[in-house]
Amino acid sequence: MKQKIIIQEVGPRDGLQNESKQVSIDTKVQMIDGLVKAGLRRIEAGAFVSSKWVPQMDGSAEVIKKTLKKHRQRGLHFSALVPNLAGFERCLETDLKEIAVFGAATESFSHKNINCSIKESFRRFEEVIREAKKKKMWVRGYLSMAFGCPYEGKVSEKKVVQLSEKFLKIGVDEISLGDTIGVAHPKQVKSLIKKLKQHIPLDQMAMHFHDTRGTALANVLQSLEEGVFIFDSSVGGLGGCPYANGASGNLATEDLVYMLEGMGFKTGVKLEELVRVSRFMEQKLQRKLQSKVYLAGGAARPKAL
Repeated sequence: MKQKIIIQEVGPRDGLQNESKQVSIDTKVQMIDGLVKAGLRRIEAGAFVSSKWVPQMDGSAEVIKKTLKKHRQRGLHFSALVPNLAGFERCLETDLKEIAVFGAATESFSHKNINCSIKESFRRFEEVIREAKKKKMWVRGYLSMAFGCPYEGKVSEKKVVQLSEKFLKIGVDEISLGDTIGVAHPKQVKSLIKKLKQHIPLDQMAMHFHDTRGTALANVLQSLEEGVFIFDSSVGGLGGCPYANGASGNLATEDLVYMLEGMGFKTGVKLEELVRVSRFMEQKLQRKLQSKVYLAGGAARPKAL
């Protein structure tokens, strides 16, 4: 428990990308300000994707420029999703030093989500990573559908390991393994991580759980037992997968912090400040958020930002 937990906050990107209500640039910047104030040090701030397909990510360059101008303190890490060279060129308009690429462990989801095969997706990633490394950028690789796919069902652990190794081979610095549709359970998590850590260093492995079936925190606990200490989460439980019926979104950052701090782990995150961000976003989105901690005590917590 002396191991400091690293939390990658994905709310401003993964959390907002599927929202039907458009969120303004200023609201996104305020959201990120609140997350920084809460003590989060790794924040995915946007995505350089087509606004035609992901309208919520429109204006990411402006969000990032404003954020980087305001927050220059040491130890803060902001990143953005960059799907291809066109997105990378747009990213270079900012001073961002960290990016992410997003792939899938199944052919069906790869075609559905990014309109190409896994093989073709890695060719695109290689192009982006090659240019990013010339700029001395840090690169994260997301591998979605690592535990289950809405089109292909159970996913081969061997395939997940092979694709994770391939990510490292092409220059990714960290791999985030996603339970994108929230089907994983602790036994499955234990089995996959045991295989992965024979090939992937634990300090390059992150877990990205969705709470669709209420197993996200149980899966975090199992991951901790296997030595993983990097976890993705989204303030208020924002997010979800459009291909999973009833998906309730990402693991909520409040819920993750509450459990970890209660167990004696150090996160460096202030729970009350997180709740302020959730209240703020709930007002802006005009819908109830799903964080259990927020729902249990949010009314008694401080007002929104």
